[in-house]
Amino acid sequence: MRHGMAKRKLNKSIAHRRSMFANMSVSLIKHEQIRTTLPKAKELRPIIEKIITSARTNDLHTRRQVLSFLRDEAAVKKLFDTLAPRYMERKGGYTRVLKAGFRFGDAAPMAIIELVDRDVTAKGKDSGVVEVEATEEVETPAEEVKEEKKVKKASKKKADKAEADAQ
Repeated sequence: MRHGMAKRKLNKSIAHRRSMFANMSVSLIKHEQIRTTLPKAKELRPIIEKIITSARTNDLHTRRQVLSFLRDEAAVKKLFDTLAPRYMERKGGYTRVLKAGFRFGDAAPMAIIELVDRDVTAKGKDSGVVEVEATEEVETPAEEVKEEKKVKKASKKKADKAEADAQ
């Protein structure tokens, strides 16, 4: 009997489901908005809500507990330094799930799960990676070949046009 086992199985083993939700939680913390299937988004909501609620206490024990689940130090750092203070006054309801149509391949219902009061600029950025600006642009050989082909095509068009005008 399955009494008291209300979670969705999502056709995955317990270990796979746990690691999938850990990875999705890390992505949601880093980007503050992710797109996934509707059942996965609905199952992720209580997990991430509990993580954010525990992060609000901000002590070493809860930091280690969250790190043991997420397994990503950059995400834990962002969670405790940025997100927990942001939601300190909020009683709960840190996420929202928005329906986003159906996937083309298999018509699975899609959803966007995002943090309430999210930072719009965080989407698409990886908080653990430091971006380095290049001081000088260096062309690769492939780019040089493409540039030469463009020049040849342009000069050929000019020659053809001049030949047509001459006739």
